[in-house]
Amino acid sequence: MKGKLKLAVFNTQPPHLYFGGVERRIVETSKLLANEVDMTVYSGTKKGFNTTTTIEGATVVPCHSTDRFYPLDNWVFNRTISKMVNKIKADVYEAHAISGYGFLNVLSKQKIKKPFIHTVHGVLADEYIQSSKSVHPSLKIKLSNFFMGYLGRIEKNVTRKATVIVTVSQYSAQKIVELYGVDRKRIRIVPNGVDLQKFKPAEDCEKIKGLIGGNSEYVVLFVGNLIPRKGLYFLIEAAKYIVKEMKNTKFVVVGDGPIRNHLISYSKEQGVSGNFVFLGNVSEDELPRLYKCADIFASPSIQEGLGITLLEAQATAKPVVAFNVTAITEVVKDRETGLLVKPDSLELANAISSLLSDKQLRERMGDAGREYVCKNFSWNNCAQQMKEIYSEAQQLI
Repeated sequence: MKGKLKLAVFNTQPPHLYFGGVERRIVETSKLLANEVDMTVYSGTKKGFNTTTTIEGATVVPCHSTDRFYPLDNWVFNRTISKMVNKIKADVYEAHAISGYGFLNVLSKQKIKKPFIHTVHGVLADEYIQSSKSVHPSLKIKLSNFFMGYLGRIEKNVTRKATVIVTVSQYSAQKIVELYGVDRKRIRIVPNGVDLQKFKPAEDCEKIKGLIGGNSEYVVLFVGNLIPRKGLYFLIEAAKYIVKEMKNTKFVVVGDGPIRNHLISYSKEQGVSGNFVFLGNVSEDELPRLYKCADIFASPSIQEGLGITLLEAQATAKPVVAFNVTAITEVVKDRETGLLVKPDSLELANAISSLLSDKQLRERMGDAGREYVCKNFSWNNCAQQMKEIYSEAQQLI
């Protein structure tokens, strides 16, 4: 009887301590393929992670990194795993983003032929291009963009060496071809999914709203990292127009990042700080409740490889307002599950206001969003496609 496929996964952030799209994908894939794939995840020593543990069928092994800013901890993590090539044995290796370039470089130097899958979530070179267009380039933003350009060059090198490249959207596949010069035939598209039991509509949403929004009539929610490409400045500027007519609107921002303080200061400059709540990171259990309390989910991002928060919002039957750019158009159906507008603060404000003033439209779009996500974005589909790619990668060596 054929044994389980032995899979080694590299990700700088421990998947049981972070809740981004990458980490959720690792956990869900591990859970769904537990009977067929023996997965070991090698992660950085972040958030105090220093003891090997087991989550959802996967063994998670700490590998020395730092707990400082991303480029440094990623570099240290890659340096650590590059020294472990002879210790980490697997049938297939998979790295998310640029969490495994150190390992791949040593495999190449030692001419060790092993299938290596590079999973690209957001094309870093594209993120650099979009973030460089920021109209509010603080010193932190400039530094962030500098490192993004550096990391994009590393990702380009990894895509050229990898056995198979996996990405999450048609848009990302196109950008990998354009910016990294990769043959489209080497790329496989496997979208992320969403936990449809965790993220689902709630009948007591008004009660939940009262817990976060106070006496607010409306709640507009954003979830994501506070980094330049997420476009929070657009939302703050849009709020100026919205609160003129709807003073009791609360903008709830979930997430943290290097520009948080700058965003808070900017909300004060724009005279809307009283309408904003910056919650920082929240627990995995609390996040679905926050989606349920919202009237609208706003995503002013100027670049997304897919946008897992867009899936979560729609799964919770919340209409989405976002920009009609990058892979967002593959996730949100304009005028059916939400409204997509050009990247402009006034356009964003008008779209949000039109939905806030029409409850029936919000409910109709929310129901359509739930149905759309249920049909097209499941973790089971993602896991089954990845299992096929693991087998394909073995055959290519």
